[in-house]
Amino acid sequence: MVETKRSANDMIVDPADLPAESGSPYPSPHDQFVVGRTRSRLSPALGLSAFGVNLLRIEPGAQSSARHWHSEQDEFVYVLEGEATLVTDEGETTLSAGMAAGFPAGNPNGHTLANRSDADVLVLEVGNRPREEDVTYPDIDMRNDVREGKPHFLKKDGSAFEAD
Repeated sequence: MVETKRSANDMIVDPADLPAESGSPYPSPHDQFVVGRTRSRLSPALGLSAFGVNLLRIEPGAQSSARHWHSEQDEFVYVLEGEATLVTDEGETTLSAGMAAGFPAGNPNGHTLANRSDADVLVLEVGNRPREEDVTYPDIDMRNDVREGKPHFLKKDGSAFEAD
């Protein structure tokens, strides 16, 4: 492996200087699940490739994703500001600032964070980046077959979504 020396300035980032991405790779109509969610991707700005780190903002009434679980990806969230509602198979649990939750790969308990409050929620999300995995969405007719690090959204029966 070739080592590349990075300066201290390349190892520091102010999230306020990064673009806040909205939208979703989910096909229609499932892209509506994340209207009101923005994400600033910290790891690419820092040159990190083995795991993803994002600063996630969820507006009132919005949610982080469709409820899902990963076959190979571990996920971790830490609430920085506000109050998020964690939705799982067991129901809803309130996560306030300073609380964390983890979702081990292969655990078929789908999860999402919803903002049921009247203020924005700010969350730090961390996850490894498997090149191959399956993502299951238990509540909707969608699955994600990640191959070579790229998402491939299909209906549960394997058929394609209709183009808009």
